[in-house]
Amino acid sequence: MSGGRPLRLLGLHGYRQSERRFRQRTGALRKALRGRAELVAVNAPHPVPGGSEDDDGDDPPRGWWFSGPGTFEAGEVAEAPAGLEESLSVVAAALAEHGPFDGLLGFSQGAALAAMVCALRARGDPRFPVAFAILVAGFASRAPAHSHFYREPIALPTLHVVGDADAVIAAPLSRELAQHFVEPVVLTHPGGHFVPAAAAQKKAYLDFLDRFCPGQGQAEPLGAGAI
Repeated sequence: MSGGRPLRLLGLHGYRQSERRFRQRTGALRKALRGRAELVAVNAPHPVPGGSEDDDGDDPPRGWWFSGPGTFEAGEVAEAPAGLEESLSVVAAALAEHGPFDGLLGFSQGAALAAMVCALRARGDPRFPVAFAILVAGFASRAPAHSHFYREPIALPTLHVVGDADAVIAAPLSRELAQHFVEPVVLTHPGGHFVPAAAAQKKAYLDFLDRFCPGQGQAEPLGAGAI
């Protein structure tokens, strides 16, 4: 990355999280990226029915879409998924109103959504002017209505972060998502369902981000591989 402003990343939180919860849980990552990239998160539009044990009422857990009535399971073959179009509109509005952004950083369901945004961007959708994405614990939606996102290889640079001990989004699901991209970079860590930011992961993030020049939206050539 050349000298100048830090890269700006739009953060998409996981299911049952929120912008505030995501910000709290990515403190180590933001510290690791300080001076190189700024992470700005946005709330998903759909409150999750039933809340959670730590729901304070003012910050309900949220989701990007539902696979059943008010529920979500990553592995469910949902015949009537609900809420995705509203979420794509939220992402488009955030990019337009709070941008410019250089890329996306998504976690879990947010990573799955980010992958869909990448597919639309690769097809030339002007609502999503991003150059790359970091997808942590991502997966491909099993809903038939979402299959069009994966029908052709997605030609946008991506770093896929996979936790070998992830009991929520199993590692094979994240690796399967990576296979839908052209020349994905895969970073494996030994942990579970979280955004890792130890020294090894910090180096991988920075190496990936260094491929991009702020404001130009161009990536340096780098073949697919594992870190």
